[in-house]
Order: sequence, then structure tokens, then C-alpha cells
Amino acid sequence: MDSSSGTTSGSTLLQSSGSDEDLLQLMEQRKRRRLISNRESARRSRMKKQKRLSELMTQLSQLRKENNQLIASLRFTSRHFVNVEAENSVLRAQVGELSHRLESLNEIVSFLSVGELGGEFINESLSYLYVNQPVMASAADMLMY
Repeated sequence: MDSSSGTTSGSTLLQSSGSDEDLLQLMEQRKRRRLISNRESARRSRMKKQKRLSELMTQLSQLRKENNQLIASLRFTSRHFVNVEAENSVLRAQVGELSHRLESLNEIVSFLSVGELGGEFINESLSYLYVNQPVMASAADMLMY
């Protein structure tokens, strides 16, 4: 019996030692698969990050281009506004000057209508009073307003 029990014990040791080896191989195989899977996941993560970075760089470029266009448009509009303001000031000065001329003419007409002179003199005289006088408002005049 000793020999059979020794054989049985030895056989059990061989089987358990074989099971341990199989278990170790299985653990090593799982470890390798997990390592490969982690590497692949990290590679995908790096690729995804690189793609996102590339998209953000493209978006940044487009936004900078749009920003430059808006700045150019703003500058153009500002220059146009300044020109319109200058023209508006000149027109206001001209309106003031023409209003003053009109008041003067109305005063002359009123004075001559009441006075001893006839209507014929008024018609002939007034037609020559301001005919050849230009409106004097200019860009220099606009600084006053």
C-alpha cells in the first residue's frame, strides 16, 4: 500500500503542479491580453485627443479669420461714420448760413415792401443780391459745430 499511496500522492502532486502551471499560464495570458487592450485603448485615446486638437486648431484658425474680417469691417464702418459726420457738420453749417441769408432777405423784402419804393425795384434788386455768392461752409466750419 505504501507504494500505491506514494504513487497516488506523487500523481496528485503532478496534477496539482500541472494545474498550477496551467493557472499561471492562464494568468499570464490574461495579463498579456489586458496589457495589449490597455495599449490599444491608450492608442485610441491619443488618436482621439490628436483629432480633437486638430479640430480645435482648425476652429481657431477660422475664428481668427472671422475676427480679422470683423475688425476690417468695423474699421471701414468707423471711417465711413467719421466721413458722414463731417459731411453732416458741413451741411449743418450750410443750413445755418442759408437760414441767415433767408432771414436777411426776408428783412429786406419786409423793409422794401413797407417803404416808398415800388415792387418793380424789389424784384430787380433782390434777384442780384445773393446770386453770385457761394455757400461758404467747409470742413473748417464743421469744427465749430
